[in-house]
Amino acid sequence: MLEEIAAQMREGLKDRTFDNTLKFDCGADGVLVLADGTATTDDRDTDCTVTISADNLNKLLAGDLKPTTALMLGKLKVSGDMGVAMKLGQLLA
Repeated sequence: MLEEIAAQMREGLKDRTFDNTLKFDCGADGVLVLADGTATTDDRDTDCTVTISADNLNKLLAGDLKPTTALMLGKLKVSGDMGVAMKLGQLLA
């Protein structure tokens, strides 16, 4: 499932600039890393890590779950550079 999301994100990143590194940590389902202008499921250290279930990541990317709401409800947790997480909202728009 994360590989499919990574493929969609790679396509979406073609027209956008994201100079930071960000990891979605989906626990046992794996990771999704945005870095170097692309998306991959290869784990690495990043500027910011968002811990979220794969199901909620799908909802977030589909626009069915707002980042702020998810954070307030504990459906996602952010560690590292919060500024990078804030840029994610622009990427999702």
